[in-house]
Formats: sequence, C-alpha cells, structure tokens
Amino acid sequence: MPNLILKAKSDRRLRQGHLWIYSNEVDVGKSPLQSFVAGEQVDVLDAKGKPLGTAIINPKQLICGRLVSRKAGQPLTQERLKSRLKSALASREALFYDHCYRWVYGDSDGLPGLVIDRFGDVIVIQVSNAGIELLLEALLAAINELLPELNILLKNDGKMRAIEGLDEYVRVAQGDVPKLVPLKENGVSFLAPVWDGQKTG
Repeated sequence: MPNLILKAKSDRRLRQGHLWIYSNEVDVGKSPLQSFVAGEQVDVLDAKGKPLGTAIINPKQLICGRLVSRKAGQPLTQERLKSRLKSALASREALFYDHCYRWVYGDSDGLPGLVIDRFGDVIVIQVSNAGIELLLEALLAAINELLPELNILLKNDGKMRAIEGLDEYVRVAQGDVPKLVPLKENGVSFLAPVWDGQKTG
C-alpha cells in the first residue's frame, strides 16, 4: 500500500486516540495528496517514518484520512469487514431482543462512513465513504456470511456522498424490501419508511 506521511508533530492527535487525519497535517512534499485516489487504503507514517496505522484516504477532503486500524498494513478486506460486523452484531444482540437496532455506526465500529440499521429481516445500508463504496460487494458478502437471506436496501442518497464524489442512488441489493417495514422497540410497534424516510429510515 502507498504511504501517507504526516508533518512533524502532526501525529499527536492520532497517538492520543483520534481517528481522523486533516489535509493540513500531511507532508505533501513527501506524499502529495493529488497522487492518491479517493477510497484508496494507505499506511500512515509519522515524520520519522514510524507507522501509525492504516487509513482510507480522500485527497479532496479536509478530513482526508480515516483510520481503519492502529497498525500499518491492515487494510479492510472481506474478512476484516466480517470480523467488525460480527463484533458490532454481538454487542447489539446483547442489548436488544427484537432484532431492531443500529447494527453499524461508522467510526465507532471501525467502519468509517458506514451505517447499517436492522429492522428484523430487513437491513438498510448507507455508505458515505469512498473506500467503503469500493468494498461494497465484499461488505454484502460479509453480511451474508453472518446473516444469510436478509432483505437489503442500499439507501445511498445522503448529502455526504456528493462531498465524497459519489453518485446517489437507492436500490434493493437483495431480497424484497417494502416501502414500510414493521419494527418493535421497547414493546411498541412502528412502521419505518425505509425508502423515503430520513437517512436509513
């Protein structure tokens, strides 16, 4: 993978636990931002060449990098996607009994720019990161390994997609997704307008 090299002292935030890299922290003399492709995965190095992690990069954004690992050489793959999906699923299943919850919530689950809401046997996916978009087929395959035969709606019409340089679209990726999906939360029944509602329903 290519290297994204930071300026001197610009590694402090990452070492303190932050996940984002700003374009003004990059040493563009050693790693010109225009040399990267949106969605590419890179190794992040400090000014002395010490590895800081692996990130997804979008060279046209102020937040140009989003860490996906604290180790270099650890790009998101189908297996790593599956592992993080599995971990996120286990934490939700321990708290919710009706299979209605936000399965994935972006950076907090190690999957920047990805939101997945579950409504029983229907899930709604929204991608707002160019790197995750490039991994969409691997993501769907990983989901099917964990929970086969789900009905899947891709609701990729958020304003962040335009900022990332991604097309907007809404389509069924798998199965059959009705306009209104029933869900139950704390014993109360609702209907979620997953096609036309805000964000993921």
